[in-house]
Amino acid sequence: TIQSVQEKHEKIRYRLTYPNLEVRTAFSEHLIGYLTQNFTHITRNEDTLLDALHGGDLLLLEQGVKALFASILYNNFTNNSIQNYEGYYASVIYAYFSALGCDALIAEDHTNKGRIDITLRVEEKIYIFEFKVVDEDTLSNTALQQIKEKQYAEKYQGQGTIYLVGIEFSKKERNVIGFEWEREC
Repeated sequence: TIQSVQEKHEKIRYRLTYPNLEVRTAFSEHLIGYLTQNFTHITRNEDTLLDALHGGDLLLLEQGVKALFASILYNNFTNNSIQNYEGYYASVIYAYFSALGCDALIAEDHTNKGRIDITLRVEEKIYIFEFKVVDEDTLSNTALQQIKEKQYAEKYQGQGTIYLVGIEFSKKERNVIGFEWEREC
């Protein structure tokens, strides 16, 4: 849907938006399908991951995130180094959560001390995600540590149960090798 039209320097620019949640969800599903080259993976894990988020089941969430990255075809990494960048992993997770219909989703959520990679609100639960990419299969435990050091949860105090989630990805394995979390009330 066209949200606005801007004419500037003899060019017309259109700002587009989604007309409704169904169209937004369908677009997100196709985007994550393209990114993972595995459209059926979304529908198989959709209920499980939504149950995990709604129930605060971080072990189930970890399994779902690992399964997501395990489903990405190896040839997506051929002749490029996309797996070396934190933004790649954050984008895939953002698109995946969006495809699940999570609408209270913020990428690069600014605080007074830094930026949260992704913030997700599900009912009275707030998930604060920080991602790190490591060179080898050696955990650095810096993702969760950064959330705590920069006090990212302060922004959401008193708004619900807060889950601090630090996820580390291996460049070599192209998947999760560390998934740490803590719950704050």
